[in-house]
Amino acid sequence: MTAHRGWGAPVLVALVAAGFSMWSQMTGLAWTDYDAEAAGPMAALVSGELQTFLTTAPAYGGSLLMRSPFAFAADLLGGGEMAVYRLLAVPCLLAAAAFGVALYRMRAHRHPAARWSLVFVALAAGNPVALRALDIGHPEELLGAACCAGAVLAAIRGKTLLVTLLLGIALANKAWAVVAVPVVFVAMPRHRIRAIVGAGALAAVFVVPFLFAETQGGSGRLVALTSQTSTIFQPWQIWWPLGDLEHVVRGGDGLIKADYRYPPEWLGPLTHPLIALVAVPLALLWWRRRADDRSADDVLLLLAMVMLLRCVLDPWNISYYHLPFLFALLAWESVARARPPILSLSATLLVWASFGWIPQVASPDVQALLYLGWTLPALSALAVAAYRLPSPRWASRTAAPAPAR
Repeated sequence: MTAHRGWGAPVLVALVAAGFSMWSQMTGLAWTDYDAEAAGPMAALVSGELQTFLTTAPAYGGSLLMRSPFAFAADLLGGGEMAVYRLLAVPCLLAAAAFGVALYRMRAHRHPAARWSLVFVALAAGNPVALRALDIGHPEELLGAACCAGAVLAAIRGKTLLVTLLLGIALANKAWAVVAVPVVFVAMPRHRIRAIVGAGALAAVFVVPFLFAETQGGSGRLVALTSQTSTIFQPWQIWWPLGDLEHVVRGGDGLIKADYRYPPEWLGPLTHPLIALVAVPLALLWWRRRADDRSADDVLLLLAMVMLLRCVLDPWNISYYHLPFLFALLAWESVARARPPILSLSATLLVWASFGWIPQVASPDVQALLYLGWTLPALSALAVAAYRLPSPRWASRTAAPAPAR
C-alpha cells in the first residue's frame, strides 16, 4: 500500500498514539502543575465564577479559556475534577494528531512512493517527549507546538486564513509562541501584515480579559512573563556555568538539590525578552539572504533553529520545551526528504536521554556539558542548512517531483 492511498491508516495511527499518550500519562492530577496552578481556577470557571478564574489563572490562562468548552462538557456529563483535567487535554492531543495526519498527506504529495510515512504520524501524535508534558499537566505544549509548525507550513503555501487561525491559537495558548511570529512573517509570500495582525487580534480575544481583571492576579501576572525572576535554574541551558554553588538550592519538595547552581541576579529579567527578540534578526537575515533563491521548505529549519535556541537560552528549560523544535524538524523531514525521519528520531532520543536517563547517572555540571554538547552543534548545523544558498545538487534533492502526466 503506497503512502497516498486513503485517510484511514494515518487517522487510526494518530488516534491510537494520542489515546495511548493520554491513557498512560494522565492517570492522576495530584502533584502535577495542573493541580498546583490550574485546578482551582478551572473549578471556579466551571462554577460560573469568571472573575475568580481571571484573577487566579496561571500565565497560560488564555489556553485554559480557549479549551474551557471541554471543561464545561465534562461538567455537564457529570464528570468530576479528573474528567475536566483529561478533557482539557483532548484538543491538544487532537491538534498533534491532526498535525501528524497533515504531514502524512503532504508527504504523500511530495513523495508518492515513499515508505515510513506512518512513522511521521506516530512521532507527531505520540512523541515520547510529549509524555512528560502530559504527566506533569501541560498538554497545552502540544497544542502550541502543532500550531506553530502548522502555521509555518500554511505560510509556505500562502494560506493566509489558516496562518491567522493557527498562529492566533498558538499566541493565545502560551507566550513563547511569539518566537514563531518572525518566522511565519518571512515564510509568507504575501499578505504578511494581514495574517500577523489577524493572529494578534484572535489571541487578544483570549488574553485581554486577563489584562482587565481588577485584582492582584490580572495584568501584573502577565507582564511578569517578560521580567520574571526566579530561582529556577536548570542544568540544560547555556547560562549554567554562570551560576554559583554557594547558595543552597531546594526543589519544590523542599529537599536540597545537590550540586545545583544558583542563578545570577541579573539573569532573570534578561532571558525571556532575549528569547522573544532573538528570532527577529535571525528571520530577517534568512529573508534577506534567501530573497532571490529561497527554498520555501527550509524556513522550517529556521523555525527549528529558533525553537531550539529558545530552549538553550531559557534557565527554566525542561524536556517538553523541545516539542516545537521537534515538530518543526519533523515537518521539514516530512516534506523535504523521502527517507525515514532520522533527524527527528535522533533529536527525540537526545532530548529523552538528556532529561530522562543522564540525570540519574551524572552530576548537574555533566548534564549541562552533555546537553550543550549536542544542542550547540545542532544549532550550528541548522543555521548552515537554513542560511546557505542551495547548490544545484541541493536543489535537485529537495525539489518536489514533477507530477505524472
